[in-house]
Amino acid sequence: MPVRSKYQLGRLLLSGLQYTVLILMTLVMLIPFAWMFSTSLKTGEYILRTDFIPNPASLDSYRRLFEIMPMGRMVLNSVFITVVGTVGQILFAAMSAYAFARMKWRGRNTVFTLYLATMMIPYQVVVIPQFIMVSKLGWVNSYPALIAPSLFSAFATFLLRQAFLTIPNELEEAAVMDGANHLTIFWRVMLPLVKPVLATLTVFTFMSIWNAYLWPLFVARKQEFMTLPLGLATLQGSNESLTEWNLVMAGAVVTVLPILVIYLFAQEWFVQGAVISGIKG
Repeated sequence: MPVRSKYQLGRLLLSGLQYTVLILMTLVMLIPFAWMFSTSLKTGEYILRTDFIPNPASLDSYRRLFEIMPMGRMVLNSVFITVVGTVGQILFAAMSAYAFARMKWRGRNTVFTLYLATMMIPYQVVVIPQFIMVSKLGWVNSYPALIAPSLFSAFATFLLRQAFLTIPNELEEAAVMDGANHLTIFWRVMLPLVKPVLATLTVFTFMSIWNAYLWPLFVARKQEFMTLPLGLATLQGSNESLTEWNLVMAGAVVTVLPILVIYLFAQEWFVQGAVISGIKG
């Protein structure tokens, strides 16, 4: 066999092996989600059976889920808190990142270093002081208490600052020569150039706020302010044998679906942003 044919055959085999490994890894990662959806369709008497395809399949667990809990209110709470928190965090992070990356002012690097240092503090350390502040403001059982802590993120500021630093100075100088001020440069020049990073950050932030459990557990004590993760936790009884797992899995499906929809819409930008910012899954 010619050397070139051997080389092409070797590359073909290597490519086939890579695709096989990737497909197997994808299937392994999808199995828990498929099992969750399958269990949500099982009826109570068949819940402990190991059949992957439910027989009979029923949507009764979804109907009961919305009957025994105010799922509509919880969904609206989660959507409102997540959307406002995500938009607010992206906006504040972008403005602070622009100030750290493109504006020259005394003590900029020192302040940025101190700001980054807050990432080293475990969340469990700050949650009690945060709760005391919120309590003194009278915000317990209110939307401001659920949203305010999520508006600021040192990680988001760092990520966007790195993106702004990659933009050539000539673009900013050209905008200044055209009479643009900092607000115009920030909004019309800088933000459009970092769209992939913004999309990546939006997905990360959305997932983080949507899945938040500890902070809402502290400040949302009334059912009317509960989010989906809190509602999902109440479905699991203190005695495992009494837990209706088909209801728990139905609640998990309702909780996961918005994340999947957001990811599917932002998938292209998410991959671009991950490549540009160096984030690896």
